[in-house]
Amino acid sequence: MKSALIKLHIAVLLAGFTAILGKLISLNEALLVWWRLLMTVVVMLGLLWLQKEKRLYSLSAKMRVLGIGIFVGLHWLCFFGSVKYANITIAVVCLSTGGFFSALLEPLIRRTKFKPADLLLGSISIAGIYIIFHFDTQYKTGIILGILSALLSSLFSILNKKMVAQIDGLTITTYEMLGALAMMTCILPIYASAPGSGFFPVGWDWLWLSILAVVCTVWAFLLQLQALKKISAFTLNLSYNLEPIYGIILAFIFFKENEQLSPQFYIGVLLILLSIGLQMWRVWKGHKV
Repeated sequence: MKSALIKLHIAVLLAGFTAILGKLISLNEALLVWWRLLMTVVVMLGLLWLQKEKRLYSLSAKMRVLGIGIFVGLHWLCFFGSVKYANITIAVVCLSTGGFFSALLEPLIRRTKFKPADLLLGSISIAGIYIIFHFDTQYKTGIILGILSALLSSLFSILNKKMVAQIDGLTITTYEMLGALAMMTCILPIYASAPGSGFFPVGWDWLWLSILAVVCTVWAFLLQLQALKKISAFTLNLSYNLEPIYGIILAFIFFKENEQLSPQFYIGVLLILLSIGLQMWRVWKGHKV
């Protein structure tokens, strides 16, 4: 169990860098996600080809994983859209609503009982987001996109939980990236035709995209899937509330975003930290995760 939590928190730390990279990359959110996926798919296909023990899976299983990939692509599109329309801090903080959505969706999808404690902890994060949304209305569009991103993240995490027992993590990640790339390719013309949008990355964009694809995507996804074998989707999503903390610290250091935020923002963040602390206490005390 502790090994799974360590892997999970390394993945969370890596995820904390994605918003920073999204801010640095000059492409719009759709082109950014498309290039990220293209690079990721190339790496994942190479890893899959090098895998010593190659397993055969049914076409229906592969199609289900490809379908989950659509939610991955939409999650990234909304997340980087939140970064572009608001800022890094708002985008990463909105992801904290993932715990609440997991507490609602996981019992429905997996046909299990609702857990009052999970709903309560998730609701604390929702309260924090409400306070931020109420006082920082200038970021309304970015906040809405951020919440949609959290909802989609919760959904594909729950669906992954069902698939990870049937298919190895490397195959799941590869096919999900393929599904996401296919979906993004279909909608890309809408964004590529936007005024001032160049299709190809320029300058430092190539380096940032490479780090985003290889380190913050391939490695982070594999660690996350390994952790899901031992923990619940709710714990995963609630643990990802640490991503805002890492992202906020980096945003403050590199982009001085603390100068753009109201005092009420920090009240909301304190509520989010409370939900994280309570869930981690439950985990380490030996409760089912």
